[in-house]
Amino acid sequence: MKETITREEALALIEEYGCAENHIRHMLAVEASMRAYARRFGADEDLWGAIGLVHDFDYDEFPDEHPYSGGRILQERGYSERIVNAVLAHGETGVPRDTPLARTLYAVDELTGLLVAVTLVRPSKDIRDVRMKSVRKKWKDRAFAAAIDRQEVADAAGLLGVDQWEHVAIVLEAMQGIAGEIGLDGSMAKA
Repeated sequence: MKETITREEALALIEEYGCAENHIRHMLAVEASMRAYARRFGADEDLWGAIGLVHDFDYDEFPDEHPYSGGRILQERGYSERIVNAVLAHGETGVPRDTPLARTLYAVDELTGLLVAVTLVRPSKDIRDVRMKSVRKKWKDRAFAAAIDRQEVADAAGLLGVDQWEHVAIVLEAMQGIAGEIGLDGSMAKA
């Protein structure tokens, strides 16, 4: 039984299952956010980061079975129940979010999408230019990035014991730290 997953193993799964570039960027954003929370909670940063990176590896190949297919594949490859359950619990699977790891993955997943959307409407298309004031304004506009359930994000932050806006700031800062890797460094504005 594999009690851990490495970043290299996560990247190999992403490559094996042919993830799209935008999806890889999402998973990198989740990885960075998970690492930030691992530091905050005194957890294993490498493990939390790798789980954030691998959480959606199955989506492009099995969109109708996600995240069940990912959980099944990880289980077949000998990963521990802790890893499999964290991946399963980020979706609406009924698997309880009963560990800090599972709650954190659930909490950061949707939020990264909102922060990408806020960035892409900025003229610079650079996440390093995004301020909390802009996020708060877009948060209130329910038509903006309407697929993202704000209440779900706020509730998930509460499960972490973190104020909603502190949660947003933690994830934003994590994503700003990897702006180039996730294509939100302003290069799209120049294209």
